[in-house]
Amino acid sequence: MTSTITLGGDLRVNRIGYGTMRLADPTVWHGPADRDAAIAVLRGAVELGVNFIDTSDAYALGDSEQLIAEALHPYREGLVIATKVGVTRPSPAEWTPVGHPAYLRQQAELSLRRLRLDHIDLLQLHRIDPQVPLADQIGALRRLLDEGKVRHIGLSEATVEQLREAAGIAPITSVQNQYSLAVRDHEAVLDYAAAHGITFIPFYPVAMVDTTAGSPVATVAAELGATPTRIALAWLLHRSPAILPIPGTTSLPHLRDNITAADLVLSEEQFERLSAS
Repeated sequence: MTSTITLGGDLRVNRIGYGTMRLADPTVWHGPADRDAAIAVLRGAVELGVNFIDTSDAYALGDSEQLIAEALHPYREGLVIATKVGVTRPSPAEWTPVGHPAYLRQQAELSLRRLRLDHIDLLQLHRIDPQVPLADQIGALRRLLDEGKVRHIGLSEATVEQLREAAGIAPITSVQNQYSLAVRDHEAVLDYAAAHGITFIPFYPVAMVDTTAGSPVATVAAELGATPTRIALAWLLHRSPAILPIPGTTSLPHLRDNITAADLVLSEEQFERLSAS
């Protein structure tokens, strides 16, 4: 199992990144109640070796991007920041895709300003808007790529067919779908991504199956002297070299626990036992 992964052939990052959604309030509508603590977690992640941070213009209506810049700018060399565009937040309960090309390009410009960047290393289409042709949505990101404002393009919650279509319009570097030991609906997308050099970024990567005494997760955790969360992340890393998990947390101890999952080595027997759970 390798400890790093290369995005798009030129961005080498460690295999456990950090997702910032949990730094917002529970509805992901407002920024963190304790801003200093959130800044400490972001800085702690980088100090512990995280060099891939994932965010979105929709998290806390852009505050997540501002928080990253507040905590980490000027950015350490080699730090890759990925963000997403294409979802609006009309209210705390709504996540509405908007894929109009002009809107996507405007949001990318706002992300550049909030993050204090001259280009975005990885810009992902947060959701595909069913009301707009995919060619128009990817075409807008391709235009940003051609202008040098974006280095790589990714998708989120995409099917294999949508990945194929998108790849005919622009190079696709990543796909971000929900996937974990507990939720494996996107096995086909993962396998397609791995076969085509596309990084698979699972969100909610530590969604849990049964962890009660005697369960496979609890048993393997006891065998390796690890927490169930570390076991869930180690399973993902073992599952495919194309996987780049981005667990989020507001706790520095949990952050350290997540990152050290990269040091765990599962045997094939342990991996199969977990996979059957």
